Amino acid sequence: MTLDSPHLGDGVNDTRATASDHPEVTTADLRRAAWGASAGSALEYYDFALYSLASALVFGPLFFPSDNPSTGLILSFATYFIGFAVRPLGGIFFGRLGDRMGRKFVLLATIILMGVASTGIGLLPTYHGSEGDWYSGGVGMLAPLLLIALRICQGLGAGAEMAGASILMTEYAPKNRRGFFASLPFLGVQVGTVVAALVYFLVYFGDGQVTDTWLWRIPFLASVVILGVAMYLRVNLKDSPTFRKLKAKHQIDEHPLQNLLEHSRPSLLRGIGLRLAENGSSSMYQALAVAYVTSAAVGVTGPIGALSLVFAATLGAVVVPIAGRLSDRYGRVKTYRAFAYFQLVSAFPIWWALSQGSVVLTIVVISLALGIGTWGMFGAQSAFLSELFGSQQRYLGVSVAREVSAVLSGGLAPLIGAWIIALVVAADGGASVPGAGLGAWVFIAGYLCILTLITIGTTYITPDPIDRSLDDPRDAVTASKA
Repeated sequence: MTLDSPHLGDGVNDTRATASDHPEVTTADLRRAAWGASAGSALEYYDFALYSLASALVFGPLFFPSDNPSTGLILSFATYFIGFAVRPLGGIFFGRLGDRMGRKFVLLATIILMGVASTGIGLLPTYHGSEGDWYSGGVGMLAPLLLIALRICQGLGAGAEMAGASILMTEYAPKNRRGFFASLPFLGVQVGTVVAALVYFLVYFGDGQVTDTWLWRIPFLASVVILGVAMYLRVNLKDSPTFRKLKAKHQIDEHPLQNLLEHSRPSLLRGIGLRLAENGSSSMYQALAVAYVTSAAVGVTGPIGALSLVFAATLGAVVVPIAGRLSDRYGRVKTYRAFAYFQLVSAFPIWWALSQGSVVLTIVVISLALGIGTWGMFGAQSAFLSELFGSQQRYLGVSVAREVSAVLSGGLAPLIGAWIIALVVAADGGASVPGAGLGAWVFIAGYLCILTLITIGTTYITPDPIDRSLDDPRDAVTASKA
């Protein structure tokens, strides 16, 4: 079914969207917005999945060589965390611009920043160098410093990318189909994840000693292709109807950050709480789980991380739009809570299964964990967060809520998990002891349950913003108390 199909539901036909609050949106505009937003999401999560896999598999020996594998892993995930740590800064900077200069302007800026940074990682010299690499001499400590610098650029761009994509589609969509249409950019997430995983799989399949050659660079250099496509699509976008109305009525907020902190703190806290389970589990299953199952304790070999992500993202591509449609039918809160409960009850069984060392079982449980639990919340989240905030500070509000939670959960989760593994390895007598660190799954699953319980609790104190006017300058929390 295409975006210009007359069967998409009320509010869209083959010539013009007729939703009363968006009379000027044609189906061509809606289709163009969906493709433009999705392409950027694909690039962000191509980079995200790529960096997750590389942190677990290759960055340790390439940029943080150490006699202790646990130390190299922790340092590798530390750079992974740095990208998350700066995302709130990117969210604040670009979010302010998004509320003052428009959604389109920021979506172009962020896509360029992320794409150039990711491509640049593929050109970096490494710590020691290698005979089979383009630069065989190595540059010592300069290598990790350059990696950190480019990771910071990635994080700054990503800080407002998904917020902008979700807001753009929410503000374009017919009122009764916001959940579905706002979930479409998140299909780009699945595409980017699958492409990253497949590229990594092919690279590893072609050369098992990938860290001794230049082949590890190929996935990062390929970012430039997605960047070109995304820029082409976004240059031809119109800005969102809501922003155009604000601009026409001279209602642009010149101080969105000040007003956000003054009037929107309840919404910000709820947005952060809603994201903890989704973002934390995403990082844990995409990065930490791969590092755990390929450790000496569990002993799974081969490109298990890449294969797991391919299957998980394929399942997620089905679940995401279904979650969006369910949120239109049953409400944002109930749909989001249902997927969070799935994650809660499955956490211990899934992490136990990961400890068993079975390739098939590992692929199945990571696919279920990501494809249903994590990305089910993801699909229901896009319209949910956008509707929580008022029209004048929406971009900034969604960006800050998303990225503060990304630091607290997504960035810290694999770092804390790697630390847990190191502690358990040490308690078991050290890495030289067979099976040392195997029992870390119990503590990792418990940590995930804590994040998920916070999210579930947040759903019980958050009003359902479905069907509210996107032109309302008040937040949903404020409007629900009026």
